[in-house]
Amino acid sequence: MTDVLELWPTSTKEDRQTIIRAVYKHVLGNPHVMESERLVSTESQLLDGAISVREFVRAVAKSSFYRSRYFESCAPYRFVELNFLHLLGRAPTDQAEVSKHIVCCVEEGYEAEIDSYLDGDEYQEAFGENIVPYNRATQSIVGQKQVGYNRVFAVDRGPAQVSSSVQASQLVYNVATNSSNTIAPATSKGGAYAAPAKRFKIVTTAAKFDAPRRRSTNTYIVSGDSMTPQIQRINRTGAKIVSITEIV
Repeated sequence: MTDVLELWPTSTKEDRQTIIRAVYKHVLGNPHVMESERLVSTESQLLDGAISVREFVRAVAKSSFYRSRYFESCAPYRFVELNFLHLLGRAPTDQAEVSKHIVCCVEEGYEAEIDSYLDGDEYQEAFGENIVPYNRATQSIVGQKQVGYNRVFAVDRGPAQVSSSVQASQLVYNVATNSSNTIAPATSKGGAYAAPAKRFKIVTTAAKFDAPRRRSTNTYIVSGDSMTPQIQRINRTGAKIVSITEIV
């Protein structure tokens, strides 16, 4: 059972310092945070009671630390699946969830993508204003599919792994095919679960700059191990991913 950390009006300064350390650890993916990378001003606001834990989480998720390691360095699928883990405490359950957030990030930007988790009903129901986000998939989550229990182990490889050590998606194949993950031991390469032998069809709308053909669609046939690079190329054009299906 995960220990739930919550900030109370009666919390001491030491309690608040514990909250700060826990937010850094969970939201940043178990990293080593140097003094120069800490959000000193925002920490002070939390210590003084000027902001809630949720707003501190927001600041950490929008920090240059998070952005450089997960938005700028990881594949789009990996960025989204880690946002689910770091901000909602679970893995994405289906392609619709992933596509929604990829579209949000492409069309509205990085900060809007972060806000979409923190301002959603699920975050409020799970953590409210003052609970530190934690891995909820070790428990039964109301309204969530059981498949999420296995999937979170593909994304979160235990307390010894730093999230930024794995830059490729761990769920792209299973989410795209609506299949369950096998719980496997962590490896030095992060235990990727893509199936290179499989082929997928990605259907997209026209790119933003392709206004005269806005209603048209494009289709890409890719292997499992080429899916993430292809999604990156599609996202750079501003096109929308409509569907990803396995070719039988």
